[in-house]
Amino acid sequence: MVSKTKFKSIFLAIVINFSFCGYTIAQDVFDKSKIENSMIQALEWQEAHPIFADAPTDWTVGAYYVGVARAHAVTKNQIFEAALKNQGYRNNWETYKRVYHADDVAISYSYIYLDMESGRKNLVDLKPTENFLKAHLYKPNSWKEGTDKAPEKNILWWWCDALFMTPPVLNLYAKHAKDETYLDEMHKYYMETYNKLYDKQERLFARDARFIWTGSNTDKKEPNGKKVFWSRGNGWVISGLALILTDMPGTYKHRQFYEKLYLEMSERILELQSKDGLWYTSLLSPDSYNHGEASGSGFHTYALAWGINNGLLDKKKYLPAVKKAWNALTKCQHKNGMIGWVQNIGAFPEPATVDSWQNFGTGAYLLAGSEVLKLKK
Repeated sequence: MVSKTKFKSIFLAIVINFSFCGYTIAQDVFDKSKIENSMIQALEWQEAHPIFADAPTDWTVGAYYVGVARAHAVTKNQIFEAALKNQGYRNNWETYKRVYHADDVAISYSYIYLDMESGRKNLVDLKPTENFLKAHLYKPNSWKEGTDKAPEKNILWWWCDALFMTPPVLNLYAKHAKDETYLDEMHKYYMETYNKLYDKQERLFARDARFIWTGSNTDKKEPNGKKVFWSRGNGWVISGLALILTDMPGTYKHRQFYEKLYLEMSERILELQSKDGLWYTSLLSPDSYNHGEASGSGFHTYALAWGINNGLLDKKKYLPAVKKAWNALTKCQHKNGMIGWVQNIGAFPEPATVDSWQNFGTGAYLLAGSEVLKLKK
């Protein structure tokens, strides 16, 4: 017969062991107040430590406020709404300046969301967004025409990150404006990127054409000889797909393509999750940098949790992975709210540290939390 003291010790050992593996008991994972408080702490720290690559309307800020928008959509907490309004006022509802560049309209997702959510006339000025989208879609440029000096830049969205930056904006704007022509244009350019960068064998996206294998001895390879597939790059794509499918009409003629791609990538991302719950910066060569990374992992967690919540992914198969991922992500959050272990701005796998952070890493964390909050036991 086992004594109560010995039983308690065994139980604690089991709990600790699960914790080291990235698991915790169910009520910790589904403690809604803890999840929301963690998200608020991340927001408050990020708002107190503004950062951007080029301008307060650039893609890094845009990606962050996509996370804030989705956090508000789920929680309706006014702190998220206030952050959205404040940045819109500061920016005068402007996009960034390069109308040919997908990155520079990412900020508009938060503007459109707020305009739809608030129901207040004249709160948000969407004219700059409308002007950007029309120029982006219809104005000629060297990328569309294939005349750029860089050979990889021969389509409009020539890098996979672009599939997060502009398509969800076009998709949400189409819903808001009740105009599916924006969806048709989105699909046209999306297919160009898909046909060029999607590796059907690996079910992953190359970051851009420089990482496509051609059979040449100059092909970029990981130290283990495998193809280079960047975690955050594929996180941009799969989380962008979840955003697109959230607002795309169920009857839209090309919706099945996006659902199929989402399912293919979800299955592959699940296969590549590490035992500790995170995804490493190089998906096929995790030993290149032997640690998890928070921004790519946040995007993957959001996408998989979204699929469970929307009935596209089998709960029994995917829920353990999402629970493990969220637990691991929370360990990347410092006591002050900062999200660490975020790879810096880049275009391929590189290391991160416990103290490395970026605003888009916070955005990914908020996205993940927004769907984990909705999960049911």
